[in-house]
Amino acid sequence: MTENSYSSPAQMPDTGAAAGDDGVPGLEQTDMDNIRDLGDIPAIEVITRAIVMLMSASAEKLGLAEGATDDDIDLDEARRLITALAGLVDASRPDLGVHAAPIRDGLKQLQLAFRDASAYPDEPGEGPGEKYTGPVRDRRR
Repeated sequence: MTENSYSSPAQMPDTGAAAGDDGVPGLEQTDMDNIRDLGDIPAIEVITRAIVMLMSASAEKLGLAEGATDDDIDLDEARRLITALAGLVDASRPDLGVHAAPIRDGLKQLQLAFRDASAYPDEPGEGPGEKYTGPVRDRRR
């Protein structure tokens, strides 16, 4: 459970173990030290972590992860994830500051990878997330 830094102690399942020093059932004090209350996390950190999660999941569904096979590719799921990512990036653009350009570049690369992986690529402007980003074209072509 320590991997999820967004879980509040009230959301943590009761594993039946003894309560930690603060009285949360199933958690040792070291686990509690790794959990942050959502109210304590700056909004931009929550947004950028969501962006990273959507980017990673998109890459996985496109088969870009190390050791991925053709069976791991799911373009329907990738389309949904990339569209959600594009919407979040578009909506949070003013808040991303110096990170906006590399995030937009990463999004564009995922959109191009989707196009490359598609047997019948979408027309420019019709691909995943392009209603938020505009048409995506590979400059090399």
